[in-house]
Amino acid sequence: MEEALIKRLEAAVTKLEGLSSNGGGVILSRGGDFSAGAGTDVASTDPSILAYEDLISQCVGRALSAAEKIGGPVLDVTKVVAEAFSAQKELLIRIKQTQKPDMAGLAGFFTPLNDVTMKANAMTEGKRSDFFNHLKAASDSLSALAWIAFTGKDCGMSMPIAHVEESWQMAEFYNNKVLVEYRNKDADHVEWAKAIKELYVPGLRDYVKSHYALGPVWNASGKPASAPVKGPPGAPAPPPAPSASLFSAESSKPSSSSNQKQGMSAVFQQLSSGSVTSGLKKVTDDMKTKNRADRSGAVSAVEKETRTSKPAFAKTGPPKMELQMGRKWAVENQIGKKDLIISECDSKQSVYVFGCKDSVLQIQGKVNNITIDKCTKMGVVFTDVVAAFEIVNCNNVEVQCQGSAPTVSVDNTTGCQLYLNKDSLETAITTAKSSEINVMVPGASPDGDWVEHALPQQYNHLFTEGKFETTPVSHSGA
Repeated sequence: MEEALIKRLEAAVTKLEGLSSNGGGVILSRGGDFSAGAGTDVASTDPSILAYEDLISQCVGRALSAAEKIGGPVLDVTKVVAEAFSAQKELLIRIKQTQKPDMAGLAGFFTPLNDVTMKANAMTEGKRSDFFNHLKAASDSLSALAWIAFTGKDCGMSMPIAHVEESWQMAEFYNNKVLVEYRNKDADHVEWAKAIKELYVPGLRDYVKSHYALGPVWNASGKPASAPVKGPPGAPAPPPAPSASLFSAESSKPSSSSNQKQGMSAVFQQLSSGSVTSGLKKVTDDMKTKNRADRSGAVSAVEKETRTSKPAFAKTGPPKMELQMGRKWAVENQIGKKDLIISECDSKQSVYVFGCKDSVLQIQGKVNNITIDKCTKMGVVFTDVVAAFEIVNCNNVEVQCQGSAPTVSVDNTTGCQLYLNKDSLETAITTAKSSEINVMVPGASPDGDWVEHALPQQYNHLFTEGKFETTPVSHSGA
């Protein structure tokens, strides 16, 4: 009986081998394992692999064609993107032939794709080039390829389609900067940015939606996942594995309540017997602080000088005053500059002042919005604001309005002197978590002095007729 069954199996295997030699598609050895040509066969017949090859040839090819017209770092990073898509194609082929590994094996399995991603990230580091937005957009977009690591709803990742869309949203910030910068300057850069976007949305997103909406499907009857290909002989070896797991069996075992009780009772027993404190040194009266002559409590002049001679300096970036993307004036980290002037501005632009100290800024013209953030002893003189003037996280600032401003907002600020013109007396002033706010308004006569009004910072809240009524606190002097 057994010999007949073996002969039948032999005949079936021989028949399958004959089919494979005639283009049948599956190449098996007598042991049932995939042969060396299995990967090529899957790539040429599987619909999902063929669709991925179309994605590479069309969408990646379009991005490469646009990058070749630009050259330089843009071409280099686009080639890395193409390399990453090729690496993912090989991983998709291997997944169809391989059993699903454990979590440690997954990290090793996806090493080729991770290495290419790290190569793209390295191109964004160091000194910023003129093509930083291109490099950052391409580098950040590669995180979308991590959809291939989705193993289920409990893996900590979004579903594959959502992951691709979310990852592209991160990269789109820099891609839009490329579009804005080169929209009216160079059509090649605009074409590159559009090609990169269409590579992921709708390109990769639609591919994942059609073939891997629930993630990749591993081959339960395939071969075990192998380690990634080792580098050349001269390459450094990977770091050794830790000697013990952080979640080892010994550390994860909870101690029993009886052991805890025995341990604590033993401690109290030792304390009561004096065995723990027997080796401690006795403190005599002359060693006590109140009796020591060298500890009178007075602080010496030398000690005061050493304490005050080391002021703490906050880390600040380089000073900056520039128009970004034609829409936003950035004035940052200016210290001791009394002649800062913005003269060429329009109502569509905003002004953002950050980290300035002991400086004066003049804005000559109408702008949409002005914000002062984390500034100290800063003075700002402006003409007109379309939306609002905002003061946030500042100390001792002075602001003068020479035209009109619908709204002035003061938040988390200590010390603010606001000068209003006759045209801005109807300005709405909003304050929150702020103190020492004074508003100067013109006098009744043209030659009259400025009149100062202190805005209240204390309020009474009285519950009356089912609701709270809030009134500012008024102080009367004797």
